[in-house]
Amino acid sequence: MSIGRVTQRMMSGHALAGLQTSLAQLATTQEQISTGRILNRPSDSPNDTAAAMQLNGALAESAQHQRNGADGLGWLGQVDTALASGGSQLLNAQDVVTRGLNGVMLGSSARNALAGELDGLRTGLLDAANTKYGGRPVFAGVTAGTAAYDQSGTFVGTAGAVNRTVGDGVRVRVDVDATSAFGPAGSSVFDHLAAAATAMRAGDATGLRTALTSIQADFTRLTDARALAGSSSNRISAAISAAGAHDLQMQTSLSTLQDTDLPRAAVDLQMRTMAYQAALGATSKALTPSLMDYLR
Repeated sequence: MSIGRVTQRMMSGHALAGLQTSLAQLATTQEQISTGRILNRPSDSPNDTAAAMQLNGALAESAQHQRNGADGLGWLGQVDTALASGGSQLLNAQDVVTRGLNGVMLGSSARNALAGELDGLRTGLLDAANTKYGGRPVFAGVTAGTAAYDQSGTFVGTAGAVNRTVGDGVRVRVDVDATSAFGPAGSSVFDHLAAAATAMRAGDATGLRTALTSIQADFTRLTDARALAGSSSNRISAAISAAGAHDLQMQTSLSTLQDTDLPRAAVDLQMRTMAYQAALGATSKALTPSLMDYLR
């Protein structure tokens, strides 16, 4: 059995390989501290990198859902404001018609003044029905136009739902169908207010009573539409809240996967620096050539 000879070159090779490994570990620790991440490239940990990519994708999707939700709340906020204004004007219209019915002996000037109030309320209600959000009328469906109703009270939008995706498989309508809020063509709230004004000018008590009944039904329909919009708003708010809570969980998981434990890394850096310096010193002494090394 022969014992292999250990040459100067072999000793140098082993020493340098050890130093390179120690230096690479030191560089890795320095990088983790400077970047704040333990995953700086896929090779650092392929499995953790894949998991981190999935979490980042899920967080990006969740952020989009929350932006959609915020936009939906903007739509529904305008819808609620418009319907609240419309309801107030319909209550005023009921009061005006009731005054006309109670004032049986009113002269034409007084009736014309009351009719003028009804005309003004109708115009205000048309303005509410043409409320916009982001330049789009919120009661006009999917139209590319700029209004839901023209000044005659005719619907000029395009029927269709405006939806927003606020979660995985969760789509919520963020507008309100014009017919469900203001009534169908030929029997809309605008038609009823116009009929009330005509009956008021003519002193037509029967026509006023009919108009009052219709306006009361219009108010109920408007209130129901507002409640429906409020329900949609609550659904979106709940979805945003749930997404925020889920985001926190995913961010915690992501941090565990990729973020550097700075106190621990600082200790590792100090220890590896000292170890590298000690190894460097010992190697330099061990590899210092002597005359005997050259004679071998």
